[in-house]
Amino acid sequence: MMPANPIVHIVDDDEAVRQSLAFMLGSAGLPVRLYDSAGAFLDALDPMVCGCLVTDVRMPDMTGIELLGRVKSKAHCLPAIVITGHGDVPLAVEAMKAGAVDFIEKPFEDAVLLRAVESALKTAGGDGDTQMQEVMSRLSTLSERERQVLEGLVAGQANKVIAAAYGISPRTVEVYRANVMTKMQAKSLSELVRMAVRAHVGPASDTG
Repeated sequence: MMPANPIVHIVDDDEAVRQSLAFMLGSAGLPVRLYDSAGAFLDALDPMVCGCLVTDVRMPDMTGIELLGRVKSKAHCLPAIVITGHGDVPLAVEAMKAGAVDFIEKPFEDAVLLRAVESALKTAGGDGDTQMQEVMSRLSTLSERERQVLEGLVAGQANKVIAAAYGISPRTVEVYRANVMTKMQAKSLSELVRMAVRAHVGPASDTG
């Protein structure tokens, strides 16, 4: 369930983006507060108030990932969604490790962000465990090779790099990748990476 009186905090240095997100989320009945910088948000942060944080990853004074690190130590019931315009898998993995519950690539449809916010608010309200159990159950259906391909994707490796590591062809990697997407019920690479990082899937050498 959602926490009582949740607030969606939007941090973005682009005023047009802030206003657009505020209108969309406000139309869905969600209270919104806007901040033009990470610093402004931190100055106003009340660690006792639950809700959701939506932040751009690239901002001039402090990146979204740096902001997550600061928020993580102050507010424990404020799950964060990171927005990126770069489709950068390693950057997205870094954001997830910093504490983001989701990342969304621009351009995105309103419904995608709204679903992500609603899911994050449920996490703040304590419903995250059920979602994680579902992810772990799907992971258990992967074969060893499928798991290896997934680990490569989480590490941001291209198909040809994964193929070379295991002595298979890039085309075979594509087949395994498609199987992983199906078994994990992921609609996109972004969603697949999100689930994998939250389940702490990664190369054996990755201690982060």
